[in-house]
Amino acid sequence: MRKIVCSYVPPHIIDHIARVSGKSPDGAGAAQRTALAGQLLRDARRAPLGGAADLGAALHTPQPGKGERVIFDDGHQWQLSTSPIRGEDDPPTKLKNANLAYDGLGSTREFYRKELGRDSLDNAGLTLQGHVDFGADFNNAFWDGTEMVFGNGDGQIFKDFTGDVDVIGHELTHGVTQYTAGLQYSDQPGALNEATSDIFGVCVEQFSKNLDAGTFNWLIGEDVMADGLYGEAIRSMAHPGTAYDNPLMGKDPQAADMSQYVPGGDPHVNSGIVNRVFYLVATDLGTFPAAKLWYATLQNLWPTADFAAAADVCAQMARILARDGVIGRQGAQTVRAAFHEVGII
Repeated sequence: MRKIVCSYVPPHIIDHIARVSGKSPDGAGAAQRTALAGQLLRDARRAPLGGAADLGAALHTPQPGKGERVIFDDGHQWQLSTSPIRGEDDPPTKLKNANLAYDGLGSTREFYRKELGRDSLDNAGLTLQGHVDFGADFNNAFWDGTEMVFGNGDGQIFKDFTGDVDVIGHELTHGVTQYTAGLQYSDQPGALNEATSDIFGVCVEQFSKNLDAGTFNWLIGEDVMADGLYGEAIRSMAHPGTAYDNPLMGKDPQAADMSQYVPGGDPHVNSGIVNRVFYLVATDLGTFPAAKLWYATLQNLWPTADFAAAADVCAQMARILARDGVIGRQGAQTVRAAFHEVGII
């Protein structure tokens, strides 16, 4: 299977940080390394990464088809051929981020199992693999088509990427999309791909923290922001384009509706339109009924599906789920109103 590398922090943020930090010798190293690594990872969509070591070295060898977890410590190296340090049911390690990754993989697995009836990413008990301490001050996290990889952050802009469970839910959801709709990573299908990861990422966070649509802040990545950027986030689902505005990161360019849509643009930018749709639906129907609706939609999309197709399929799924009592009777009207508000229909 061709690996699809999907990074959590979008290229426009990383590139801006690299440009700004390049003017300061103190900040240039981490920023430039992250930008270069990001480009190499995007190139890796056409060529596979190294891959993890033989899982036989794990403290607990994962059982195929059980959705078990394996955590690796990359030791601040820029490659993934490392030895595992924690397997399913093994005791915690001395590495806090390894334990956070283990817990986050578990929360994501349990959300999909309990709320959506899905057995791991492939619905067949795929082993969940997570790497911590990747690279030196790496300001990102990514799904490489096989496993989940976390950077530590540089402590100036981002903290360790295991510190926010929506990072883990987001990246693992790229795997779910890979095994379902297979949405291409460009233009509107790519924006649907990114939005789906944000959607289920925040659902995992609400699931793990026992929150709901009315008590959740609808911010993405606020818990990986360094202390000096407290109050900023990477994305806002409620109000796309307002998550951050500071000299280090620039100003959030996310589109909130079709009037701001960038044809052929970065999926992370255009995904704000669909994020806003889900926020509107969830605040009406409830987060987890809305999650069931979007999951049904995802399972009926195809690799080149665009926004209009998603709106049509989502409305169809809303009618079916309303009939079956999964969502409220007004579900189809809610969906149409949300897609209409952002200008898709």
